[in-house]
Amino acid sequence: MRFIQLNKPDPKDAEPALLAADEKVVKKGFLKKLKKVALKITFSEKLLAAYFCATDRKTPLKAKAILMAALAYFVVPADLIPDFIIAFGFTDDISVLIAAINSVKKHITEQHVEKAQAWLDVND
Repeated sequence: MRFIQLNKPDPKDAEPALLAADEKVVKKGFLKKLKKVALKITFSEKLLAAYFCATDRKTPLKAKAILMAALAYFVVPADLIPDFIIAFGFTDDISVLIAAINSVKKHITEQHVEKAQAWLDVND
């Protein structure tokens, strides 16, 4: 009897597709949502610097994928704790974002931080 071995998909093949999907969500809604909630969250500058890092061509793919996934979670309205719940709505978003930012912080450069500061100054 002969067995046919089915090849398992390589996780590396899925990474670019997942990144592309997250990137589409982030590009469509991140800045719009940040403008709405910037005053409600205390780390808007770090969040925006992470966005600029994620959209930087020089950022390694793995770091981009981590940041884009976290930023997409922030953008998508259906999450663990709905954002409209006062005092708790952003708790899950913040946890995911802080974990993502901390895991790739060496890739968030001074230029990303400066772009974030400039953007926030213009959009106050």
